Amino acid sequence: MGLFNSLRISASGLSAERLRMDTIASNIANVSTTRGEDGKPYVRKIAVFQENLDSAMKENGDFGDNLKGVKAVGVVDDQSPLRKVYDPTNPDADADGYVLMPNVNILNEMADMIAATRSYEANVTAMNNEKSMFSKALEIGK
Repeated sequence: MGLFNSLRISASGLSAERLRMDTIASNIANVSTTRGEDGKPYVRKIAVFQENLDSAMKENGDFGDNLKGVKAVGVVDDQSPLRKVYDPTNPDADADGYVLMPNVNILNEMADMIAATRSYEANVTAMNNEKSMFSKALEIGK
């Protein structure tokens, strides 16, 4: 296992959690957007991640230098239904007075943001500990 693989893994986690937080921030910013560029309500976005291992590890079961952390596969739309809110004064209301609102629940977004923040902090702590171990190892050689 390479010396800096642990730093690369933590860095990939930082990058993934940053994408997750950006996606959540976009959802929160658009919690009441009833009409986007396509004329439809905003649809909640979800960041999708995947483990990042070389295929060689899957073949022989040896981790070696194959550990690469996590990678962002993309951002997908949440398939849950849009909310219907009765507001006949809204220009986007249908004939019955209902407006299609985004499928964003602010409480879920805040809980996801807290989880993403804690994961980000855990990766920062891991990186700092790894740097500290490298520093201590260099002091042994003095």
